[in-house]
This record gives sequence, C-alpha cells and structure tokens, in this order.
Amino acid sequence: MSEKEIECWWDQASEYYQKEINDRFPKTVHYGPFGSDERHLKLLGDVNGKKVLELGCGGGQCAIALAKEGAICTGLDISKKQLDFARNLAEKNRVKVSFLKGSFSDLTSIKKCYYDIVLSVFSLQYAENLDSVLTQVNRILRRGGLFVFSIDHPFYIMISPDTLKVESSYYKNGKNIELERWPDGSRHKSITYIRKVSDILNSILRSGLTLEAVLEPLDLNDKIWGTGYRRKLIRKIGPTIIFKCSKK
Repeated sequence: MSEKEIECWWDQASEYYQKEINDRFPKTVHYGPFGSDERHLKLLGDVNGKKVLELGCGGGQCAIALAKEGAICTGLDISKKQLDFARNLAEKNRVKVSFLKGSFSDLTSIKKCYYDIVLSVFSLQYAENLDSVLTQVNRILRRGGLFVFSIDHPFYIMISPDTLKVESSYYKNGKNIELERWPDGSRHKSITYIRKVSDILNSILRSGLTLEAVLEPLDLNDKIWGTGYRRKLIRKIGPTIIFKCSKK
C-alpha cells in the first residue's frame, strides 16, 4: 500500500516539482540539493558506451545528461507523470533513453551482471527495504561496475530550518509519514523511510557491494533546487549525502 501511495504522491507532485527544478536542459548529473554535480565530483568516470540504469529517474535529467556523453541509458520510475515529462525532455534534448515504469523494489526482470553503472539520485529514501534493493543492484551490476546513490542527509532532516534546533531524534528510524498542505490548499500524504548513517552503511555491507567513498558536498551556488531549502541551515549542514560503491 505504501508504494502505491508514493506513486500517487509523485503523480500529483510531478508538475509542481518539475517547475521548481529549473534544470530543464541537463548538462551533467546533479546529486541533490546543494550537493554538487558530476563535473566537480567525478564519481562515474568515462560513461561513453557504458550501460547505465537510473533508479527513480523522475524527470530524466540525470539519465539524459549521461546519454549526451555517450552512455546507453535506462531510467526506471514508479510515476507515469514523471516518465511522461522525462520522455518529452529526452526528445527536446535529442537523445535516446529507455524510460520504464516500475519500482526499484523489484529488479528481477533485469539480467544478471548487465549494467556497468547504476545510479540513484534522491530516491532511495522511498525504499521500504533498502537491503533488498542494494542486493538486487549487486546482482545486476557487472564485475567492476559502480553504484552511486544520494539521499537526504540524516542529520539535516533532524533540524528545524526555522529555529536551527534539533527537533527529531536521530534514532527515530523507519517509515515517516507527513501530511503536507500544498500552495493550492490541498492536503497530501508523503511517505519516506528514515535511516541512520550506520543503517545505510550496514545495508551496503550486507549487499556484498564494496563501499568506495562517502561524500557530504556543499555547493552554495546551487540554483537548481528552487526555494525549498533555507540557506541559514544549509550553511551549517548540507542536505545531501552520497555513497559510491563498486562490485568487485
């Protein structure tokens, strides 16, 4: 039921979200709010000719940017509205990307050892069972392949952007439900899954993947992610944390 509710939320939020994200014509992979990009972090290496799968691809900006660099890209997302935007954006950018509707909770239809790179930008906080997702990523990656993913920084989401005080417990993990009021006055239920940094690291270890790096970048010049983030908090802790893994 939760996954269906997440799908519904993204179908409803897609139009507003894509207006908020002003990177309509992507030039590179952006890893998250104020979290820098591939041009600076160089986590993926040369992608020309590489098979790349993006989990939770949303509007397709990252997959399209990689396709422009010669990658053979597939984007997977649960939201039809997001995928409709992604297909139109790919056409405008004159690149070919295969966009598929589906959940990253079930990757059984993908061949074993098929992809060179799996990428996920700010989507795995919607994964109920992170162990399962990471284990499946390990299965579909080729030996020597990379898995790079970014999520909300667990420390950032504990702090109120108004008071700059800690307002939630770091140890309050698991399913998180928020009732949101949108600008049009409508109410919507948002579902995410909160994890400690140690939970994420241990999921990586259990999956059989090798952790290569953990990054906590801060790019105060980021103008892509709209007005939803308060700079007085961002100056103290960035909203994005990135994990780079490999398959040995």
